[in-house]
Amino acid sequence: MRIALSQLTTGPEPEKNLLLIEEWTRRAADAGARVVVFPEASMACFGTPLTPLAEPLDGPWADGVRRIARDAGTVVVAGMFTPAAEGRVTNTLIATGPGVEASYDKIHLYDAFGFRESDAVAAGSAPTVIDVDGVRLGLATCYDIRFPELFRAHADAGAVATLLAASWGAGPGKAEQWELLARARALDATVWLAAVDQANPDPGADTGPGSAPTGIGHSLVVGPDGTVRHALGAEPGLLPADLDVDEVTAVRQRISVLANRRPEVWG
Repeated sequence: MRIALSQLTTGPEPEKNLLLIEEWTRRAADAGARVVVFPEASMACFGTPLTPLAEPLDGPWADGVRRIARDAGTVVVAGMFTPAAEGRVTNTLIATGPGVEASYDKIHLYDAFGFRESDAVAAGSAPTVIDVDGVRLGLATCYDIRFPELFRAHADAGAVATLLAASWGAGPGKAEQWELLARARALDATVWLAAVDQANPDPGADTGPGSAPTGIGHSLVVGPDGTVRHALGAEPGLLPADLDVDEVTAVRQRISVLANRRPEVWG
């Protein structure tokens, strides 16, 4: 299966960001991608007041994504914000296109490195998988990458890959952690891990504790054996990649971490 990761930089205006999604989806479809994955916060970048712009999954912004996917004939996965209780929002991935209509609400909220996502965002509570051309794919968002249980849940549900959308926070050591975690999650669930981040909007910007996570780039595709197969730098770019479904079976025969688990020990 050919996918594409669209490493772009979104701004605070959802309408302008939708035009970017349309442009990059056309580019991905022209490259033969059956799925194109956009970053977390594709609707509007972090640092923007989220409650006033949040829309339901049947609202105009999500319908715009559906139109783009339909016109391109490819599945689009993109990060948006939907309304939640008590004036908060949900950090949501919409997945839409031929034969696919699903969403995932980010389970693990980024209350770390001086930033408190939970002040404005309500947590999701359930994993999501989608099927594209008979291939099952899990969905994940940014800080989820630090929690291996979600990726193993995708594998247990039959997924051979996880598509992860991020707007990764910058700072000392964060780029190294991003790659390390992507490789670890692929290896400990023996899945393909395709992780797309927002491109770095300003490499010279202040990124001290509490800064909004606006992306560092370095999107990558990791094989089920934990090796990096494709990667981008910090700048905007499109990363097409072919995922070999049969390789997952072969790796799981050699590296039997899923079969060798002892859930009765850990509860």
